[in-house]
Amino acid sequence: MVEDLLGALIGAGCAGLVYLAMAARVVKQYERGVLFRLGRVADDIRSPGFNLIIPFVDRLQKVNMQIVTLPIPAQEGITRDNVTVRVDAVVYFRVVDAVSALVKVEDYKFAVSQMAQTSLRSIIGKSDLDDLLSNREKLNQGLELMIDSPAVGWGVQVDRVEIKDVSLPDTMKRSMARQAEADRERRARIINADAEYQASKKLAEAAQQMADTPAALQLRLLQTVMAVSAEKNSTLVLPIPVELLHFLERGNQPVGDGESRPGRGGGQAAPGGGDTERLADADARTAPDDDAQPLLDAGVPQITPDSGTAPAPETDDARPAAPVGDREPRSG
Repeated sequence: MVEDLLGALIGAGCAGLVYLAMAARVVKQYERGVLFRLGRVADDIRSPGFNLIIPFVDRLQKVNMQIVTLPIPAQEGITRDNVTVRVDAVVYFRVVDAVSALVKVEDYKFAVSQMAQTSLRSIIGKSDLDDLLSNREKLNQGLELMIDSPAVGWGVQVDRVEIKDVSLPDTMKRSMARQAEADRERRARIINADAEYQASKKLAEAAQQMADTPAALQLRLLQTVMAVSAEKNSTLVLPIPVELLHFLERGNQPVGDGESRPGRGGGQAAPGGGDTERLADADARTAPDDDAQPLLDAGVPQITPDSGTAPAPETDDARPAAPVGDREPRSG
């Protein structure tokens, strides 16, 4: 009798352990348990920890409440400005209502993925290429709103949507590269022109300052010579002194009307201002040189430009010749 009672107790204990093992459920901290009793959802949501259910009557289904990172496959589309692009993105979402995520949609992850792909295609068709490349924040907000609107009824909340990459055709990449190169060249030319303008203003101020102080030009010339002479493999060529240039400028100044340029023989003034140069040359041809004056006094014949032969010497009783300086200038 005692043995039968002991065997019954042992059998009941084993059955209780089996029942406990089948009824025991452990819900993790990042999970929530949804209890289905005979196919109907129970009102209470099982919290994290140790929970008991009725075997063969209750079914506990766990829902992950963590943020899920869902990559969106690259979608190919045509932008509003008729450019073919491939865009991929990533969606960050989490379940906020475990019952709705299990009851209202069959597979909430797959539903969110399909909604994200269709929304991404729609965003590509409504946007320009420049917006996809430079204004992604606005596109991300619009894409997040398009995905989050139907997902709210599924007990899912979309936290963030990010466009990862925009793939362009090779021809478009080359066109954009040429555009960027042209823009860089334009900016470089503008900067160079501005530098030339500023340098010209400074050079004009420096030239005016050197014109007021001529010694500054000499000092600048010496500095340039010193800078050039520092190179060992250079040949230094000194320019003409500035003072000589000024002397030549004063010598080449035109003679005014009414003035005469004296010849070597002391010619008379020209009656007209326009024939001054010609009359001076005539006086120079007719007037004897200083070296020939003693020969004339001694009676040595001289050859003049007017006659190709030398005149015969005059005797003492002959009439003296008129002074050379008294001759009238010949007209041209």
